[in-house]
Amino acid sequence: MCAFCYLPHVYRGISSECREACELLEYYKSFLEMSAKSFSAVTVATVLTFFLKIQLSVQAPVNGSKWSYIGPDGEKAWPKKYPFCGGVFQSPIDFHKDILQYDSNLLPLEFIGYNVSSTDHFTLTNNGHSVKMYLSPTMSIRNLPFEYTASQLHLHWGNRNKSEGSEHTVGGKHFAAELHIVHYNSEKYPDVTAAMDKEDGLAVLAVLLEIGPFNPSYEKIFRHFRNVKYKDQKVQVPGFNVRELLPARLDEFYRYEGSLTTPPCYPSVLWTVFRHPVTISQEQLLALETAMYCTESDDPEPLEMVDNFRNVQEFHERLVFISFREGFVVSAVIACILAVLTILAVALWLLKKRSCKKEGQDNRGVIYKPGMYKEEEDLSKM
Repeated sequence: MCAFCYLPHVYRGISSECREACELLEYYKSFLEMSAKSFSAVTVATVLTFFLKIQLSVQAPVNGSKWSYIGPDGEKAWPKKYPFCGGVFQSPIDFHKDILQYDSNLLPLEFIGYNVSSTDHFTLTNNGHSVKMYLSPTMSIRNLPFEYTASQLHLHWGNRNKSEGSEHTVGGKHFAAELHIVHYNSEKYPDVTAAMDKEDGLAVLAVLLEIGPFNPSYEKIFRHFRNVKYKDQKVQVPGFNVRELLPARLDEFYRYEGSLTTPPCYPSVLWTVFRHPVTISQEQLLALETAMYCTESDDPEPLEMVDNFRNVQEFHERLVFISFREGFVVSAVIACILAVLTILAVALWLLKKRSCKKEGQDNRGVIYKPGMYKEEEDLSKM
């Protein structure tokens, strides 16, 4: 079960049970090293071969096991075959105010080669878990600790009766679907396979999708779904500007260290989840939720591809760094309104004071005589 004990770059992500097993293996290793001085070479070789066979038998299911989102091979069973799925630094997570911290040093990503010519093609495939599109190796992102080269993008969604298929949530709220664009650290590793189990191996961009106006950019992918209806089917998609799949505001995002959201769940991902969602139409979402199957075309019992999202994971006292000040806009608007009202009040008070002063100045040249009673007036006439 704990096949990755000797991978120090990913050791941090395994569960406590696996750590105990790793410590036991380390004990056996020390024991064998000490015993080699007194045992014969044949005996030591036999014991080493025995433990090697045990380790290989443990490791085999990780490479060959099948998994799904429901049923006996569903999410609850993942840690049994894929130990990292039961470890720490797991994704997805819920973004709530208690774990958010503003970081003024976070820079907007720089996108290189994202505008791919229509003469080039992407390969779109149904892998039995999602619809995945392989990207051009000329695409990359910067303004992260390393430069990361694009590998593929894929989607997660719900079902036609409950369109809440995003993996990440905000304040407990699910979105209709979620797009992931996967990149690998090309400064240190030759390809995504070599990078995927390394602590600094991957960088994934996540886009939250919600229902709204028709999205022509997403339709460049969605219109090919009918050609990848069943597992292992593939189709060529003409190149386009992949940046159009991202939100208009790229400077506001969540950033944290997490994991792959599918087995083997390696804790190797630097996540950038954009704050502002992108809209697709109700019809486009329905096409996503109903177009594909997890099974092959000749399967007598086809399994509809729905609800292919992992549940939110525990966060274990980590922090999510954000590039925006939460609630800043609302506070600024309220402050501006109060400032305007204050200025108006002061201006009215000054006008009123000046008006009163002016009236006092106009009355300076007027001579007031005491009034006489009517009787006094009549006497004077006599």
